[in-house]
Amino acid sequence: MPAGRPLVGRNSQQSESTFKTVVNGITSSENRTVVTAVGLFAVGVAFLHSSWSEILLP
Repeated sequence: MPAGRPLVGRNSQQSESTFKTVVNGITSSENRTVVTAVGLFAVGVAFLHSSWSEILLP
């Protein structure tokens, strides 16, 4: 290695963790409608899969 070159690591700045990046992405206001729709869909599927779905039968 040449003597005059500084060693610069790939992560010279401290980067955020993957978990923190995901949480920031989910909680951002731009994604609020998508997160709400996915949540309501999951609740609907869970309801229809449970024994409570028998309420809907005539």
